[in-house]
Amino acid sequence: MNAMEVWSLAVVVALALAFDLTNGFHDSSNSLAAPVATRAMTPGQALTVTTVFTVLGPIIAGTAVADTVGGLVEIDTGDVLQILVAALLAAVGWNLLTWWFGLPSSSSHALVGGLVGAGMATAGVAAVNWGGFDGWRPVGVLGVLVALAASPLIGGFAGWAMDASARRALRRADRRVTGPLKAGQWFTSAALAFAHGTNDAQKTMGLITLALVAAGALPAFVVPTWVKVACAVAMTLGTALGGWRIVRTVGRGIYRIRPLDGLASQGASTLVIGGAAALGAPVSTTHVVASSVVGVGAARRKRHVRWRVVREILLAWIVTLPGCAVLGAAIAWVEGAWR
Repeated sequence: MNAMEVWSLAVVVALALAFDLTNGFHDSSNSLAAPVATRAMTPGQALTVTTVFTVLGPIIAGTAVADTVGGLVEIDTGDVLQILVAALLAAVGWNLLTWWFGLPSSSSHALVGGLVGAGMATAGVAAVNWGGFDGWRPVGVLGVLVALAASPLIGGFAGWAMDASARRALRRADRRVTGPLKAGQWFTSAALAFAHGTNDAQKTMGLITLALVAAGALPAFVVPTWVKVACAVAMTLGTALGGWRIVRTVGRGIYRIRPLDGLASQGASTLVIGGAAALGAPVSTTHVVASSVVGVGAARRKRHVRWRVVREILLAWIVTLPGCAVLGAAIAWVEGAWR
């Protein structure tokens, strides 16, 4: 590697870890929202459980999502490091902006949008692996977009089905069941944090590993242990430092969650996010959790769901991908002009 490649590689690693930090601000807070809103845990207890299991997920689980994300940009493109720098700058900037305003935007959409915009601006359409599906496994940008679009729908249906089934099973139960339901949220909160860490930290694992291969520091695409640990720690640190603006939006802004609702929402979200990670599909934790809360609210009464807030979140979601694509392209253009 020459000096420029070493510098570019260092910038990619630093930006990827910064992205994980902002991802912790955004998405890990979704593991905190339900148990805090239902008073199953204090904020401190929820934060402790979430941080512990968020850091364990990326280290213990496999690398299927990392493999998918690492394949979004063609490895034989000579400007891989430049593309990754622009994409990560766009995603980190977008995450910080939406975090500041308390909007549960999608870190996954931000990252994919930044990669597509930066890739096309730097090396044209051929720089992006558009892909599709290889059996059940998503491949390339199109496969990832399908997973990102389908996961909220599945999350909403799963939340509705789980809550409706639980209410039917407990229709004759008295108030004494509230205690066990709150206790169950300790398990679902831990499981959701583990699933989130497994899915989301692998996205930056894939990008860092792609950068290492492109720079010649790795002979093949195999995620090193230090990359797993670094990404896990960065995301967990982000969880510990912030995210309370979005906790308020998801935990109380969409639907006032009760213990059974919180258990159903977290259980449904864990199944969807964990299942996606097993398939190698990068999904948005924010999307899945928020849609499962909507499904839970709809299972009780549709008028109890604050649809105005849902519309605001949907608007933020729809704007994220094209907005980050434009931002990534603009940064890549500036990089090219500077070089």
